[in-house]
Amino acid sequence: MEIGIDRNGDIDSWKEVQLVYNSALKQISTKLEILNDEFQHVHRYNPIEHIKSRIKTPESIVKKLKKHGYESTIDNMVKYVNDIAGIRVICSFTSDIYQIAEMISNQSDIKVISVKDYIVNPKASGYKSYHMLVSVPVYLSDRIENTKVEIQIRTVAMDFWASLEHKIHYKFEGNAPEHIREQLVECAQMVAALDARMLSLNEEILHIGQQDDRE
Repeated sequence: MEIGIDRNGDIDSWKEVQLVYNSALKQISTKLEILNDEFQHVHRYNPIEHIKSRIKTPESIVKKLKKHGYESTIDNMVKYVNDIAGIRVICSFTSDIYQIAEMISNQSDIKVISVKDYIVNPKASGYKSYHMLVSVPVYLSDRIENTKVEIQIRTVAMDFWASLEHKIHYKFEGNAPEHIREQLVECAQMVAALDARMLSLNEEILHIGQQDDRE
């Protein structure tokens, strides 16, 4: 770890940063769980399959700062690294993604800083996901810290693909053989087709259910 190893004050600051970001993750996770419960109560359906959260490691933070030409300091870390606190929301269908994003945006104490829709505009690798960078207030004993959290929302199929791509990226240090990259793109296309078909099937099931309720 290269952040704050020279002075005890810096080490304390790093511990405090961890506390603040962990608190922000807890707040977002709790909000999502409550929204999911409410959705089940109103619509008898849970849009969220599961939630994963993590704090970026000091080593990854230092690597990212160096990549962008910044000195490894606590201030630079908080200012320039947007994904120190990350939360991944996994859902069943692509339609759920936008419902969840809207529910998050409607929370009065959450500020949406930016959105990247990699579903409408996938990356060249085939990566698909919906990214939101938000700020949430963390209430400490002597102050309020508005803290950034990156939220990624994706389907189960998208998450499966992204997990494999992540492993391949680190296995080959970002330089995977061309035939593997091509196969990944093909798999991403298959995932997109599967998501579309599953969504269509689910909508048909819901439509039949609504007809049965009216009879």
